[in-house]
Amino acid sequence: MDKKKVFWAIASFFIAVLSIWAVVSQNKNFSLAVFKAFVQSANKWWLVAAFLCMFGFIWFEGFALVRIARHFGYRTSAMDGTVYGGADVYFSAITPSASGGQPASAYFMIKDGIPGYAATVALLINLVMYTLALLAIGLFCIVFKFHMLSGFSVLSRVFIGIGIIVLIFLAFVFFMLLKKGGILYRICDALIKLLEKIHIVRHGEKLRNKLKSTMAEYQECSNEITGQWKFLVEIFLWNVMQRLSQLLVSFMIFMSVGEGFKKAVDVSVIQCFVAMGSNCVPIPGAMGVADYIMLDGFGQIVGSNAANMELMCRGVTFYGSVITSAVIILIGYFLRKTKQKVTIN
Repeated sequence: MDKKKVFWAIASFFIAVLSIWAVVSQNKNFSLAVFKAFVQSANKWWLVAAFLCMFGFIWFEGFALVRIARHFGYRTSAMDGTVYGGADVYFSAITPSASGGQPASAYFMIKDGIPGYAATVALLINLVMYTLALLAIGLFCIVFKFHMLSGFSVLSRVFIGIGIIVLIFLAFVFFMLLKKGGILYRICDALIKLLEKIHIVRHGEKLRNKLKSTMAEYQECSNEITGQWKFLVEIFLWNVMQRLSQLLVSFMIFMSVGEGFKKAVDVSVIQCFVAMGSNCVPIPGAMGVADYIMLDGFGQIVGSNAANMELMCRGVTFYGSVITSAVIILIGYFLRKTKQKVTIN
């Protein structure tokens, strides 16, 4: 992990602490004793289901990447996919605008023998489908649960509105990068020129020649898959499953504490609005903003008990997935190191 990632990991930790402190300190009805009793009284089986859904958020993303890689002819397993998904979730959570997730996934995909151009195409396709999946579920929630959206504060609605605009913009950008390889080539070429100017790269022409060759393979790979609509629908559905897994975490937690089916459904809708609104700021994990929107939304359902429920749901959906992903990455990294040593010997 380079110095930049270390910096953002430390920064993310402090932002997380501040976010939790803000939620706790701003709610007069919160106390650690009450929260502890609240968690202990929860139905353990529903909590297990919540953690399984949290894991599903990681697994489904990785499996979508595995399906794309297999479509290109590269052998990779669902277990490998779990590492790809874990890398994306973890590094997205600790870097601004989730910028570190895809490079981290690409690192493990390349380690598993998938060429860089194929990994790039796979990640871009998955990003498009990941974004479209959230927009599709979000549109469904807006149409059928609009009264819940209108129940948010003005600031929360602004965050959600900006988040939706950002999602639409990102889906368009990712699609253009996928279809028009020339755009990606110009971005990479500009980066090479910049590195040449600051004397980090000496042989820029060699890199450009290699880039041209790679981009030709990239475009061929992209053209091969973008016209296959049935397969793209499958990848879209895997991403829908991933998004639903995240939303169902809050559903399971509400069921675990006896809030009932209706409130559990409503909280899943709120979780969807939180997921859309969290895209409005380039803060690691959207910490602070996501907490604010979630707390605001939970107030519609459980009133004064919103802080307890927010900490439980956010604790599993975000912090739980980050910790789980970190463990998955470490295991995946050391397994690959061990395999490499055995191969060399």
